[in-house]
Amino acid sequence: MNKLFGHQYDLFPFEAFSISHLLMIAIFICGSIFLFKARDFLRKYDKTARGVMFFVLFLLEFMYHFWLFKDDYWNISFTLPLQLCSVSLILCLILLVTKARVIFQVVYFIGITGAFMAILTPELFLGFPHFRYFQFFITHMLIIWTCLYFVFVHTYKPTKKGLLTSFLFLNGSAGVAYTVNKFTGGNYMFLAHKPNNGSLLDYFGPFPYYILTLEAVALFLFFLLLIPFAWHIRTSRKLYDK
Repeated sequence: MNKLFGHQYDLFPFEAFSISHLLMIAIFICGSIFLFKARDFLRKYDKTARGVMFFVLFLLEFMYHFWLFKDDYWNISFTLPLQLCSVSLILCLILLVTKARVIFQVVYFIGITGAFMAILTPELFLGFPHFRYFQFFITHMLIIWTCLYFVFVHTYKPTKKGLLTSFLFLNGSAGVAYTVNKFTGGNYMFLAHKPNNGSLLDYFGPFPYYILTLEAVALFLFFLLLIPFAWHIRTSRKLYDK
């Protein structure tokens, strides 16, 4: 049991698109469908549902830091909440408590984009059945599920203004991460170098040009996340005009 919470990386190697990786992708898809299908039921038990998601997110993040700290692996060069998904996780916790629409706008764009990329091409060095494997995938799935929960259950909708706010927030966060990287030798938001595991950044050019490409791709993905809602609004207006 201790090995499942240890730091012997060679015992539980992670392989991208292995059965254990594809299983988590399948769980993510099924969970997303469930949120849509069960939206009316979840609406009746909204406080309980939000409480459970908050508790699981907070507990797993706390356990992750404890796991690092207990064996003296905790280090400010990579454990500060300055990765995109770490920022998104904090915003999700705030959203689950406050239901603030401005928080939803930001986390919808940056949370779904960052967490989806993390699930698809994870920078993960410990595989099934290690604690870190479950913690990594569950927290990233919950970031997206929190956003989808507010879309399906609370009928929140992203807006063009929210897209712009999210893009500005992303760049502001990147500025902070870049500064912290200089002082800590870290690689927050992958602004110092590309991930050690293979990722989409491998196709974005060498450092530092891949950062500019990443900016363009992020903006493009933000627009993709907005398209279904913009299309729905436009279609509804046409039906109303008739």
